[in-house]
Amino acid sequence: MVISPDGKGVVMRPGALRSATRKAAAVHRAVFRTRLASGEKPHRKPMATLVVVHDAVPAPRRPHDVISLGERTGQRRVRAGPTATGKWIYGSVIEPASVVIGTAFDQAQARDPGHARTWVVLVDGDPHQIHLLQAEAARRGVPIHIVCDLIHVLEYCRRAARCLHTTDDPGAEHRVAAWALGLLAGNTDQVITDMNTQAVTAPTDRRGGLKAAARYLSGHREFLHYDHALEQGWPIAAGAVEGTARHLVGDRLEITGARWGLTGAEAILKLRAVISNGDLDAYWTFHIDREQHRLSPGPPPGRIHTHSLIALLAEGELHHFVSGAEQNPKRRHRQARKPPCHSRTRRQPIMRSSRE
Repeated sequence: MVISPDGKGVVMRPGALRSATRKAAAVHRAVFRTRLASGEKPHRKPMATLVVVHDAVPAPRRPHDVISLGERTGQRRVRAGPTATGKWIYGSVIEPASVVIGTAFDQAQARDPGHARTWVVLVDGDPHQIHLLQAEAARRGVPIHIVCDLIHVLEYCRRAARCLHTTDDPGAEHRVAAWALGLLAGNTDQVITDMNTQAVTAPTDRRGGLKAAARYLSGHREFLHYDHALEQGWPIAAGAVEGTARHLVGDRLEITGARWGLTGAEAILKLRAVISNGDLDAYWTFHIDREQHRLSPGPPPGRIHTHSLIALLAEGELHHFVSGAEQNPKRRHRQARKPPCHSRTRRQPIMRSSRE
């Protein structure tokens, strides 16, 4: 079983920014008047925390199954990696990351109550996320195996290679592949040593990428045991959560010109997660029951839905978002005061007897 957290920024209206983001935006001074400078942050994007929980059948592989130094000849069969099944997604822009990660652990706990399966956690290297994951696992007493996403690691390797090669030099691709194979084979220390050595001999203005890559690998050395992960058949790339970030946030909340409030963004995020998980019908039934119980108080409805996400949505903002009556209280009161409609009775024709 695999758990993957990630973060994705959502552009907010100025009045909807969190206190920390609002303070950063207030002290920010733009470099240019009409555009952002390279690396400049406008401080308009609170981070939405996303998580994915899915199953995966172990598929052992070798380093050369993942990447090769040259063109593949087809003589050696390439083993396929594990495939994600039973994917469940969740996200929030209001709840703190610890709560979202706890919700993901709740879903994993429901799939494996006895902790008999292997729990693999794919991360992008964010220290805060790693700390939250380790704390939640310790609180529940479940062992987890944290693995850094290989795609993020390769991005650092590419930046380091650009310090040693020109933009159109094919040697940069070969160097990245060599470093990647070293990491996949478990030779992380050798790769770090090679990057540090190259940084010493490189020009002063071209050492930044090499030093940054060496620092990243050194700081995450305990999560880079790709040789063990490949031998056990675990996934080593967080493609599932990256696709979730594109689907939940990018395809809707990042449309051109969109600026969101916290409540609206949270509702859209939760609603898209419910639809993606295939729980829309069950949630809507639960929502109708809650509305009927609210408008006509009485015994609790007979239907019971145990899905934690559905219960959370019913208690949260989405319940108010999808209800038109909640958005317009005047309309609700006006409808409540409206007298019942009585149909007018038609006068029955008088039947005269034949004797008259």
